[in-house]
Amino acid sequence: MDLKLTGKIALVTGATSGVGSEIALSLAAEGASVAVNYRSSGEEADALVKDIVSKGGKAKAYKADVADFAVVQAMVENIVNDFGGLNILINNAGLAIRQRFVETKPDDWHRQIDACLYGAIHCCYAAAPHLDAGKNGRIVSVIGDSSRVGESGLAIVAAARAGVIALMKSLAREFGRSGTTANTVSLGLVETPHDKDWVDANREKLVKLYPLRRLGLPEDVAPMIALLASPHSGWITGQVLSISGGYSMV
Repeated sequence: MDLKLTGKIALVTGATSGVGSEIALSLAAEGASVAVNYRSSGEEADALVKDIVSKGGKAKAYKADVADFAVVQAMVENIVNDFGGLNILINNAGLAIRQRFVETKPDDWHRQIDACLYGAIHCCYAAAPHLDAGKNGRIVSVIGDSSRVGESGLAIVAAARAGVIALMKSLAREFGRSGTTANTVSLGLVETPHDKDWVDANREKLVKLYPLRRLGLPEDVAPMIALLASPHSGWITGQVLSISGGYSMV
């Protein structure tokens, strides 16, 4: 299926590993030019760009902490100057600190909320004029299913990402007139470098929570993101789509 992404310009935040990297590769394979955002993993970002270019795609790395609005705004302007526009925003960057709520400190709250909720707000705000100018813009925000069903040890990030759901629904209503869609993809536990030791230590117990009896892989997620970023999803907006192996069914 041709997703008709040739000529589109996409920004993927937090794109240097795991789900973000796979999303960037999938969009590039479909013909989109990809702005690879990273905060500190410069070597990984350069390697991803090199991989995309070696396969005939177009990509460039951009360092920016999404928690800093001024930096995000500058990044988006650089992307527009380099590629000539911006059609697709994938909000994937975030920060999750797994700990019991009563053991958290205010600094833990602010770091996660700044990265997860404010990060999405900053990117949407900076990208909005360009998405609107190009018509048929696409915003897809990636969250964890803890934001929909709750999860012990992830109260703060769950609350922050739940705010992203409300943001996407509201922007879907505001931006719909120009043809821009805004959707959320909510993930079950996906095998990534993040939390690997904890996942490995609890794998047998975790897998039992999933009807498909396995955890997710980045390649389970990226095709849906690419579809939502494409012209084929023009009548899908304001939705929360779960890719969770059956972990949640609400």
